[in-house]
Amino acid sequence: MKRKLYDQINKKLDKLNYLLTKNKVLELAELLGNKKELLFRNLWSGMVKGIGIGIGVTIITAIILLILQKIVTWNIPIIGEYIADIVDIVKNSN
Repeated sequence: MKRKLYDQINKKLDKLNYLLTKNKVLELAELLGNKKELLFRNLWSGMVKGIGIGIGVTIITAIILLILQKIVTWNIPIIGEYIADIVDIVKNSN
């Protein structure tokens, strides 16, 4: 009887240990205890995200401008004039 209960407790502890290791809960607890490391990681993460957003917006804007310039060359009467104005404004803002 005691052996069966011991085996059940051991299996549950093994499962708990596996889940804690899988989800990295202990590493998170250590990180929360070290304020300098937490600050450094958050600062670095914020800078990298900001750079990534800047690069992404630049690339998407360039693609959109290229598409708009192609539309202008098709000489669509009303839309072409508005797009040409937008492209001129963007080129002159540099």
